[in-house]
Amino acid sequence: MKQKSKKSLLARFLVWRIKHIPNERFIHILSVVVGILSGLLAVLLKNITSFFHSLTEYPFFKDNHFLYLIAPIVGIILTYLIIRYVLKKDVGHAIPETLYSISKKKGIIPFHKIFSPFLTAPFTVGFGGSVGLEGPAVSATSAMASNVSRVLRLNQANRTLLLGCAAAAAMSAMFKAPIAAIVFAIEVFSLDLTLVSLLPLLFASVSAILISYLFMGSEILFHFTLEKSFELKTIVFYIPFAVLCGFTSLYFSKTYLFFEKIFGNIKSKFKKLLFGGIALGILIYLFPAFYGEGFKVINYLLEENYQKITEKMLFLKDHTSSFQIISLLILMVFFKIVATSITFGSGGKGGVFAPSLFTGSVLGQFFAKVVNQFNFVKLDPSHFTLVGMAGVIAGVLHAPLTAIFLIAELTGGYGLFLPLMITVGISFAINKSFMPYTLYTYKLKQRDQLITHDKDMTVLTLMEIKTLVENNFVPLKPDMLLGQMLKKGVAKSTRNLFPVINENKELVGIILLDDIREFMFDVSQYDTLKVVSFMRNPPTTINFEKDNMRQIMQKFEQSRAWNLPVIKNGKYFGFISKSKLLTEYRKQLIDFTDAIK
Repeated sequence: MKQKSKKSLLARFLVWRIKHIPNERFIHILSVVVGILSGLLAVLLKNITSFFHSLTEYPFFKDNHFLYLIAPIVGIILTYLIIRYVLKKDVGHAIPETLYSISKKKGIIPFHKIFSPFLTAPFTVGFGGSVGLEGPAVSATSAMASNVSRVLRLNQANRTLLLGCAAAAAMSAMFKAPIAAIVFAIEVFSLDLTLVSLLPLLFASVSAILISYLFMGSEILFHFTLEKSFELKTIVFYIPFAVLCGFTSLYFSKTYLFFEKIFGNIKSKFKKLLFGGIALGILIYLFPAFYGEGFKVINYLLEENYQKITEKMLFLKDHTSSFQIISLLILMVFFKIVATSITFGSGGKGGVFAPSLFTGSVLGQFFAKVVNQFNFVKLDPSHFTLVGMAGVIAGVLHAPLTAIFLIAELTGGYGLFLPLMITVGISFAINKSFMPYTLYTYKLKQRDQLITHDKDMTVLTLMEIKTLVENNFVPLKPDMLLGQMLKKGVAKSTRNLFPVINENKELVGIILLDDIREFMFDVSQYDTLKVVSFMRNPPTTINFEKDNMRQIMQKFEQSRAWNLPVIKNGKYFGFISKSKLLTEYRKQLIDFTDAIK
């Protein structure tokens, strides 16, 4: 009774809303609500992780370097146990799962995805996993926005827009960079936005950053402010550095996919956890800077405080030696990416945003230190540290504008706009030449489930085969006589096409009404001619499990047919007509482009 009352209350509210609040204004209000809730979720996630991470500040942990070997293993195992015995559901990778929900689930995300990142990512990152929190934050907030939109009966276009608002809000709260957060939602989520629909992203991003300031104060991620702009004479060095960033981001992407394949081939969960945990523990034992997100290390690099970076290391004895520091930096670039890939491969949960920033910062410091050894020009290491972060982010995520605005907002580095644009542009171009798709979208593209800025391809991706299949065709048997076919088939059908199936329900041919028209009134042939005499092979068939919408479109174009049979699990399943396909395409196109009218 109570539940019925709640439903009635919600129904009354929805009716009242339609009468009194225009849809556009309602979406604006919802974007603020989503921004506030996303800000709260992002702050909560960061604080839970900080609690686990703060355990390493106790004297017992500081005085026992060996615990750096154990903690990551514990974090990975705890993450696995929670997924298997508490959540009992596949969590998946954060942002790719959200993108999949947009492309194939109409933006509907299960409720448990709201809280699952809070039960997994803090253990992975808090205990030293070499990944970030931005992915889980986006996953949790997007799931929240999806469920809010479902309760309020929003259509797919508005639901997708709210998911973008949640992603922007999460990034805004995590990094306190509202402009970069908006650009991130547009670039990574491939939102097709108008100026009108841009306002909700703005409202959500601003609301989230206010929540972040309210609960976390004015503390910023990087304690660095750009005091002087770059010198024009150094601009030439940003070109080779951009190339280096591009190939480093490519190494990042390839290494990630390599280890994903390696761990994917390990069938035993126990072996995967053991191998991954031990390998990760060894890397963090050797390079304590890899512990967690690594933002403290980036701050040390900006200050050129190598003593802090190396104080817990076992094999570096002299932090004042340029040769040793340069050697350490290049090793950190190489093995940080390995550590991140192992964390994901062994079952850890997190994001690639923070590791990309870390890698870029170390790479920039390395490049500046090497050039400065030759003494013919003096490069500012902090400039290259900042630009390096943008360069690697642009390459790995294919998000050049996000990279530029993120670094500029985080550090007040607007004086570096020119080198940022040069580095980001070249790095992005190099990575995209070899890796057309990002780590977020690689698997989705393989399954043709990727939303892109290409509107035609996006609409095809949003369409589902099962909604197109028609089953009102009367099937015939190969040995059926002409008289039986006319009585049981033609007389009872409203279609001029008939599938011919055998006893195993396999399609063996088709018959068009035109094929039998001249024999229909020849009664003498009713008991002599059989269906097998008239049937023909279909121009081609559609495989329900394997064919995507783009391939189905191509089959219609190549065969010039108006109806094509669908085969599911080797059996006849129905037909798809070109007219229904085009009608559904037109409907999806209207829904997709009708943002918030």
